[in-house]
Amino acid sequence: MKIILAQPRGFCAGVDRAINIVERAIELYGAPVYVRHEIVHNKYVVDDLKKKGAIFVAELDEIPDGAVTIFSAHGVSEKVENSAKLRSLPTIDATCPLVKKVHNEAIRSENDGNQIILIGHQGHPEVEGTSGRVKNGVILVSAKNDVAKINVNDENNLSYVTQTTLSVNDTRHIIDALKQRFPNIKGPDVKDICYATQNRQDAVNELAKQVDLILVVGAKNSSNSNRLRDLGEECGTTSYLINDASEINQKWLKNIDKIGITAGASAPEILIEEVIDFLKNQFNGAKVEILSGIEENVKFKLPIEAREKIFALQPH
Repeated sequence: MKIILAQPRGFCAGVDRAINIVERAIELYGAPVYVRHEIVHNKYVVDDLKKKGAIFVAELDEIPDGAVTIFSAHGVSEKVENSAKLRSLPTIDATCPLVKKVHNEAIRSENDGNQIILIGHQGHPEVEGTSGRVKNGVILVSAKNDVAKINVNDENNLSYVTQTTLSVNDTRHIIDALKQRFPNIKGPDVKDICYATQNRQDAVNELAKQVDLILVVGAKNSSNSNRLRDLGEECGTTSYLINDASEINQKWLKNIDKIGITAGASAPEILIEEVIDFLKNQFNGAKVEILSGIEENVKFKLPIEAREKIFALQPH
């Protein structure tokens, strides 16, 4: 048995930053700190932070007056941000800088007089946050077929932005369809797509060529993890999405010589290591190789509220 690890895999810089923000806030301000929604989409990470003193809530009205409040990596709407200000909640914004970039792009485009089309998945917290940054609302497009159905105010004043957990490959056909129907539509450069999403998908494309089975470590509600599983299948390699090693079905491993492992951007390396240990126990003498690929060295700075203790957090 050969086990091949995708490179890169697991945590991206935005996820790493968000988790560090919660841990640092607990150190500086004491437990509990409150986090609106899951800081990232991974049960292991969330449970670990709960043990350290984080309390996760669905909405701000569940947070006591004066409690340190953290916004998740997926970002929040302007309404949520303003609600925190009205209550004078001391806040720390853990929104991924790349998501924040999408917010700023959408706001800037709307200020320039454009109607905004958002390429993304209905109900995803990032989509809700970005939608809530646009005063006149967005037109949500989730698939190429949606493009023919949408109604716009003025086809000469349109801009599009995308959910960061979609790669260039995921959005290409939708963007092409938008440009074909609306030749004057504006949008961000390809380089504005989240590097981590694209890198992990490229690695799965390569991994699928070399293995008989792919295990994707990630949460069921993680958009980018689901996409990695789907991509493996599209490449012709049987692929499964698992939370951790306990979800591996022994039947999957029959007549398999090479197993590929990757992980979504919010899955910690410890879960990958547990999967490797499980497979080593099943297959004595199994060898582990790391696929050649991009080594990410991106780091995002923590906000000042999480870097140093100040007299009082200011509402943002």
